[in-house]
Amino acid sequence: MMRTAPSARLWATLLMAAGAFAQAQPGAAAPAQEAVFATVGERTITVGEYRQALAVATRKKYYHAKPPEAELAAFQREVGDDLVNRVLLLDEAKRRGIRPDRQRVDAALAGYEARYKGNPRWDANRDKMLATVARQLEDDSLIERLEKQVKTIREPTAREARDYYDRHKELFVEPEQVKLGVILLKVDPSSPQAAWNAAHEEARRIRQRLAAGADFAELAKLHSGDLSAGRGGDMGYIHRGMLPAPVQAVVDGLAPGAISAPVQVLEGVAILRLEDRKVARQRSFDEVRERAGDLWQRAEADAAWKALIADLRKRTSIRIDESQFRQAATAAAEGRSR
Repeated sequence: MMRTAPSARLWATLLMAAGAFAQAQPGAAAPAQEAVFATVGERTITVGEYRQALAVATRKKYYHAKPPEAELAAFQREVGDDLVNRVLLLDEAKRRGIRPDRQRVDAALAGYEARYKGNPRWDANRDKMLATVARQLEDDSLIERLEKQVKTIREPTAREARDYYDRHKELFVEPEQVKLGVILLKVDPSSPQAAWNAAHEEARRIRQRLAAGADFAELAKLHSGDLSAGRGGDMGYIHRGMLPAPVQAVVDGLAPGAISAPVQVLEGVAILRLEDRKVARQRSFDEVRERAGDLWQRAEADAAWKALIADLRKRTSIRIDESQFRQAATAAAEGRSR
């Protein structure tokens, strides 16, 4: 299937964004004739803004596809909550006296100008698009700076880092490692079945030679198409989770020194030898002290951001027209059927 070029997709997203924000930003006063999706304190988000935001979010998250039915209700609510949160966070950023990063905003606008200069659609809508995109970029910058401010967390104490380690020991387990040798008979994935059959047959012959005592490294140098061929097929140590599931299943059944039967992989047909196995190991706090501290800071930062949003929502009168979630789903279905 032919896919839309990224530039075309970006252009379509820009047009949608312009439609969503050109008439009124979330939080602006709603024209009398427009239905209201939500009120956030004294500010208003219109149904049109919500539907346009939903269209943009759907395009970004699901490319050209619609959200799966099982995800649709939650996705619609998520978009609505994001719009409400955006109004709250912009107000909070302004209350704190935060200003947008003018240099970054101007650089981004210059990038749009350079990218679309000479495009008839851009030329025809330039002033409207620039004003809309500038407002969007400024608001994004305000929220980014607010988030950075809120998420700036002090260094943890030794006790806090240790407590985090003790409560999340599963994050500090060194996974099982296996040292593997491989002989890979490469086959292009698009090759006919006859090519795959020939590779399997050759792999069986090589496996028989190995069983009779042939040197694995020498046969790897002669026959393997893997990058490890020059090292006699030595792949070194590999952590659990790095191998494709079918290969991992084969390796799990091998004892050190054992050689697998031929196994088909994406790149061809492989013969594996398990050289060594290191069992999973719980790393001590002293080994991971710095990482434990980093993860504590990250968790505290995320908690602070979520707490701010929760507090803003608690302190603000918010009313959302819940029926719009169902109407948006119906409208989207009708649009696809046309």
